[in-house]
Amino acid sequence: MEQSAPTQFELPADVIALVPMRNVVLFPHVLMPITVGRIKSIATVEHALQSKAPIGIVLQKDATVDDPGLDALCSIGTIANVVRHVASDDGTHHAICQGIERFQIEEIIEGYPFLAARVKRIKETAQVTTQAEALALQLRERAVEILSLLPGVPAELAHALQATRAPSDLADITASLLDTEVNEKQMLLETIDTEERLQKVLQILSRRIEVLRLSQEIGERTKEQMEDRERKYLLHEQLKAIQKELGEDGGNDQEIAQLNEAITKAGMPSDIEAQTRKELQRLQRMPSASSEYSMLHTYLEWMTELPWRLPEETPIDLNSARQILEADHFGLERIKQRIIEFLAVQKLKPHGRAPILCFVGPPGVGKTSLGQSIARALQRPFVRVSLGGVHDEAEMRGHRRTYIGAMPGNIVQGLRKAAARNCVMMLDEIDKMSASIQGDPSAALLEVLDPEQNSTFRDNYLGVPFDLSRVIFIATANVIDNVSPPVRDRMEIIDLPGYTQEEKLQIALRYLVQRQSEANGLHEEQCKLTSEALASIIADYTREAGVRQFEREIGRVMRHAALRVAEGEHQQVHIDAADLDAILGSKKYEHELALHTDLPGVATGLAWTPVGGDILFIEATRINGSGRLILTGQLGDVMKESAQAALTLVKARASDLNIPASLFDGVDVHLHVPAGAIPKDGPSAGVAMFIALVSLFTNRPVCHDVAMTGEISLRGLVLPVGGIKEKILAAERAGLRTVLLPARNQKDLRDLPEATRVAMQFILLETADDAIQAALRHAGAHASASEFKLV
Repeated sequence: MEQSAPTQFELPADVIALVPMRNVVLFPHVLMPITVGRIKSIATVEHALQSKAPIGIVLQKDATVDDPGLDALCSIGTIANVVRHVASDDGTHHAICQGIERFQIEEIIEGYPFLAARVKRIKETAQVTTQAEALALQLRERAVEILSLLPGVPAELAHALQATRAPSDLADITASLLDTEVNEKQMLLETIDTEERLQKVLQILSRRIEVLRLSQEIGERTKEQMEDRERKYLLHEQLKAIQKELGEDGGNDQEIAQLNEAITKAGMPSDIEAQTRKELQRLQRMPSASSEYSMLHTYLEWMTELPWRLPEETPIDLNSARQILEADHFGLERIKQRIIEFLAVQKLKPHGRAPILCFVGPPGVGKTSLGQSIARALQRPFVRVSLGGVHDEAEMRGHRRTYIGAMPGNIVQGLRKAAARNCVMMLDEIDKMSASIQGDPSAALLEVLDPEQNSTFRDNYLGVPFDLSRVIFIATANVIDNVSPPVRDRMEIIDLPGYTQEEKLQIALRYLVQRQSEANGLHEEQCKLTSEALASIIADYTREAGVRQFEREIGRVMRHAALRVAEGEHQQVHIDAADLDAILGSKKYEHELALHTDLPGVATGLAWTPVGGDILFIEATRINGSGRLILTGQLGDVMKESAQAALTLVKARASDLNIPASLFDGVDVHLHVPAGAIPKDGPSAGVAMFIALVSLFTNRPVCHDVAMTGEISLRGLVLPVGGIKEKILAAERAGLRTVLLPARNQKDLRDLPEATRVAMQFILLETADDAIQAALRHAGAHASASEFKLV
């Protein structure tokens, strides 16, 4: 009785039973299956089956509402006939509905077991305009096109679209086929005007066609890539089989995989990584027995082991840097202050262009150890690149890979050794490079030292640019004059002239004795080396600006002590100055002052050498002859000209010096500088030569404890010279206590250690007369020399 209840209801003509749909829009003239499960919706379907009446299919505004009212339903729906009905075991009902026409809900009618509403049927206009026909024609073409892009579409559907002539029907059928949002379909259903509906469907269809075309292209490309990958895999497997048959299977897959992983971890720039992977592909295709295989494998190892990534930099602690410099070096206050300033700039501007420091000085004064201290202060790796004897440009830029045994240049090798792109790199002995037929290495060094260019430094072996802008370069040299001017222009020159005897003593007490004790297996209490013994080694067994030979002599003493301790003779060895003769032998050096006698015609000059300052004697004598000037002692051209100028000045001022003119007649003057095996040159011996000649012709000896330096002019002026500090330190080592120097070199005295300024007497010379008065000995002359002393 309950199942037949719906048949008792007879609905008015303008009232129909509704089926609310959550996500389905039914268009007129379209056949569509629906599924209903709610009680009222099932009652609507059963009523339609019993009464043979149509139903209304309408979309809910909110799909989550189970019992929608008028406000929850869209206003426009479709009247449909139930063509077929099937009830499932789970309680749901399936129906196939045929859309007839549109309707508009006016009000909900209560009192029925199903949802009923009074509706207004919406009739289609029978008149078809030309515009509508044109739109329908275009829509039909587009619909057929989209069906061709969809997979698995039956051919009958395309024929049905071709057979549909009414523009309104064509628009509804096409809209039902669109794969679009349900709200967009409802918008098309609510569009009553045929032309407007055709245009909207056409727009949506055109957009969907573009999407489908793009999707099809992507699918085709993906398919091609998959096919290409499969083809390459097949070819690789075939190639492996062929190589195995030919005996060329080297089993290098593991090496290739390791290189591939290393390239990924190296952190190269994208363009360089792409080029490296291209070379890796070449290696993969190459037989391992090929001679080029090992060369390419080595190249890839170099590329992966270089520090491409910039490591995280630690902040610079200036107080710690000062402590490191003080702990590692004694003295050198101006140099240490400049290094602290350098580090301060690095701290304030880490990514700025740091100046390139060049330490210039004799061997053994601590140039390399200063670079190591800078690296410790910065907490960066330190690497030393020795440039001594380099004469090939390829040593700097590397060899091209076309050559057998090609290798990167020294710069890239140093970076690989340091394993950090921001390391401290010391270019040692930069003045020992020389040009040859293989090129000029100093020219290649220009790019390395130029901050504007070194960010794209190109090594011939690598063949790709490498950024050197974060590397801190420090150069060392013994003689800066041997460095080419363009390279010198890119560096800041810092002079390290040498150490005084007191500084050497302090260095020995603080560093050298302990280092040599540990090197020879001695504890601190097993060997006591007195300060007097160290001072004697400095004065009597060494003659150098640095401390290398001094340290070697200390090592000899320590080995002697180690022998005595090892033999069990003594548990503690005490060595004083008196013991050195038995250990080191007789004294190697004596003070030239002790060998100097007050003879006329002999003066003591000062010279600068690459290993520090030195003293030299100027000896002059007269012999019968024709007025010639004889020069011996391997003098250079400049020194020969100084001798000629000195003799000319003596002759020109003979009357002022009370020298009879007859002394120059029929006399040859022989000027000799001992140590004749050593070449000598430079203008700074002019004053010493002039004084030696004046002493010779006036028969007045030169004060034996006076040394002098300076260039002489024909007007009798004393001109300034260089290397003052080195020369004065050499005079101090030789036991001389009075130095004559040009007045215009007074500023250089500030570079001397305080102990040297106090211990020595300096007389400043303006003219040759000042030199004569201060250097030549005669009654009352020595007392007047105090007028020139600097206090």
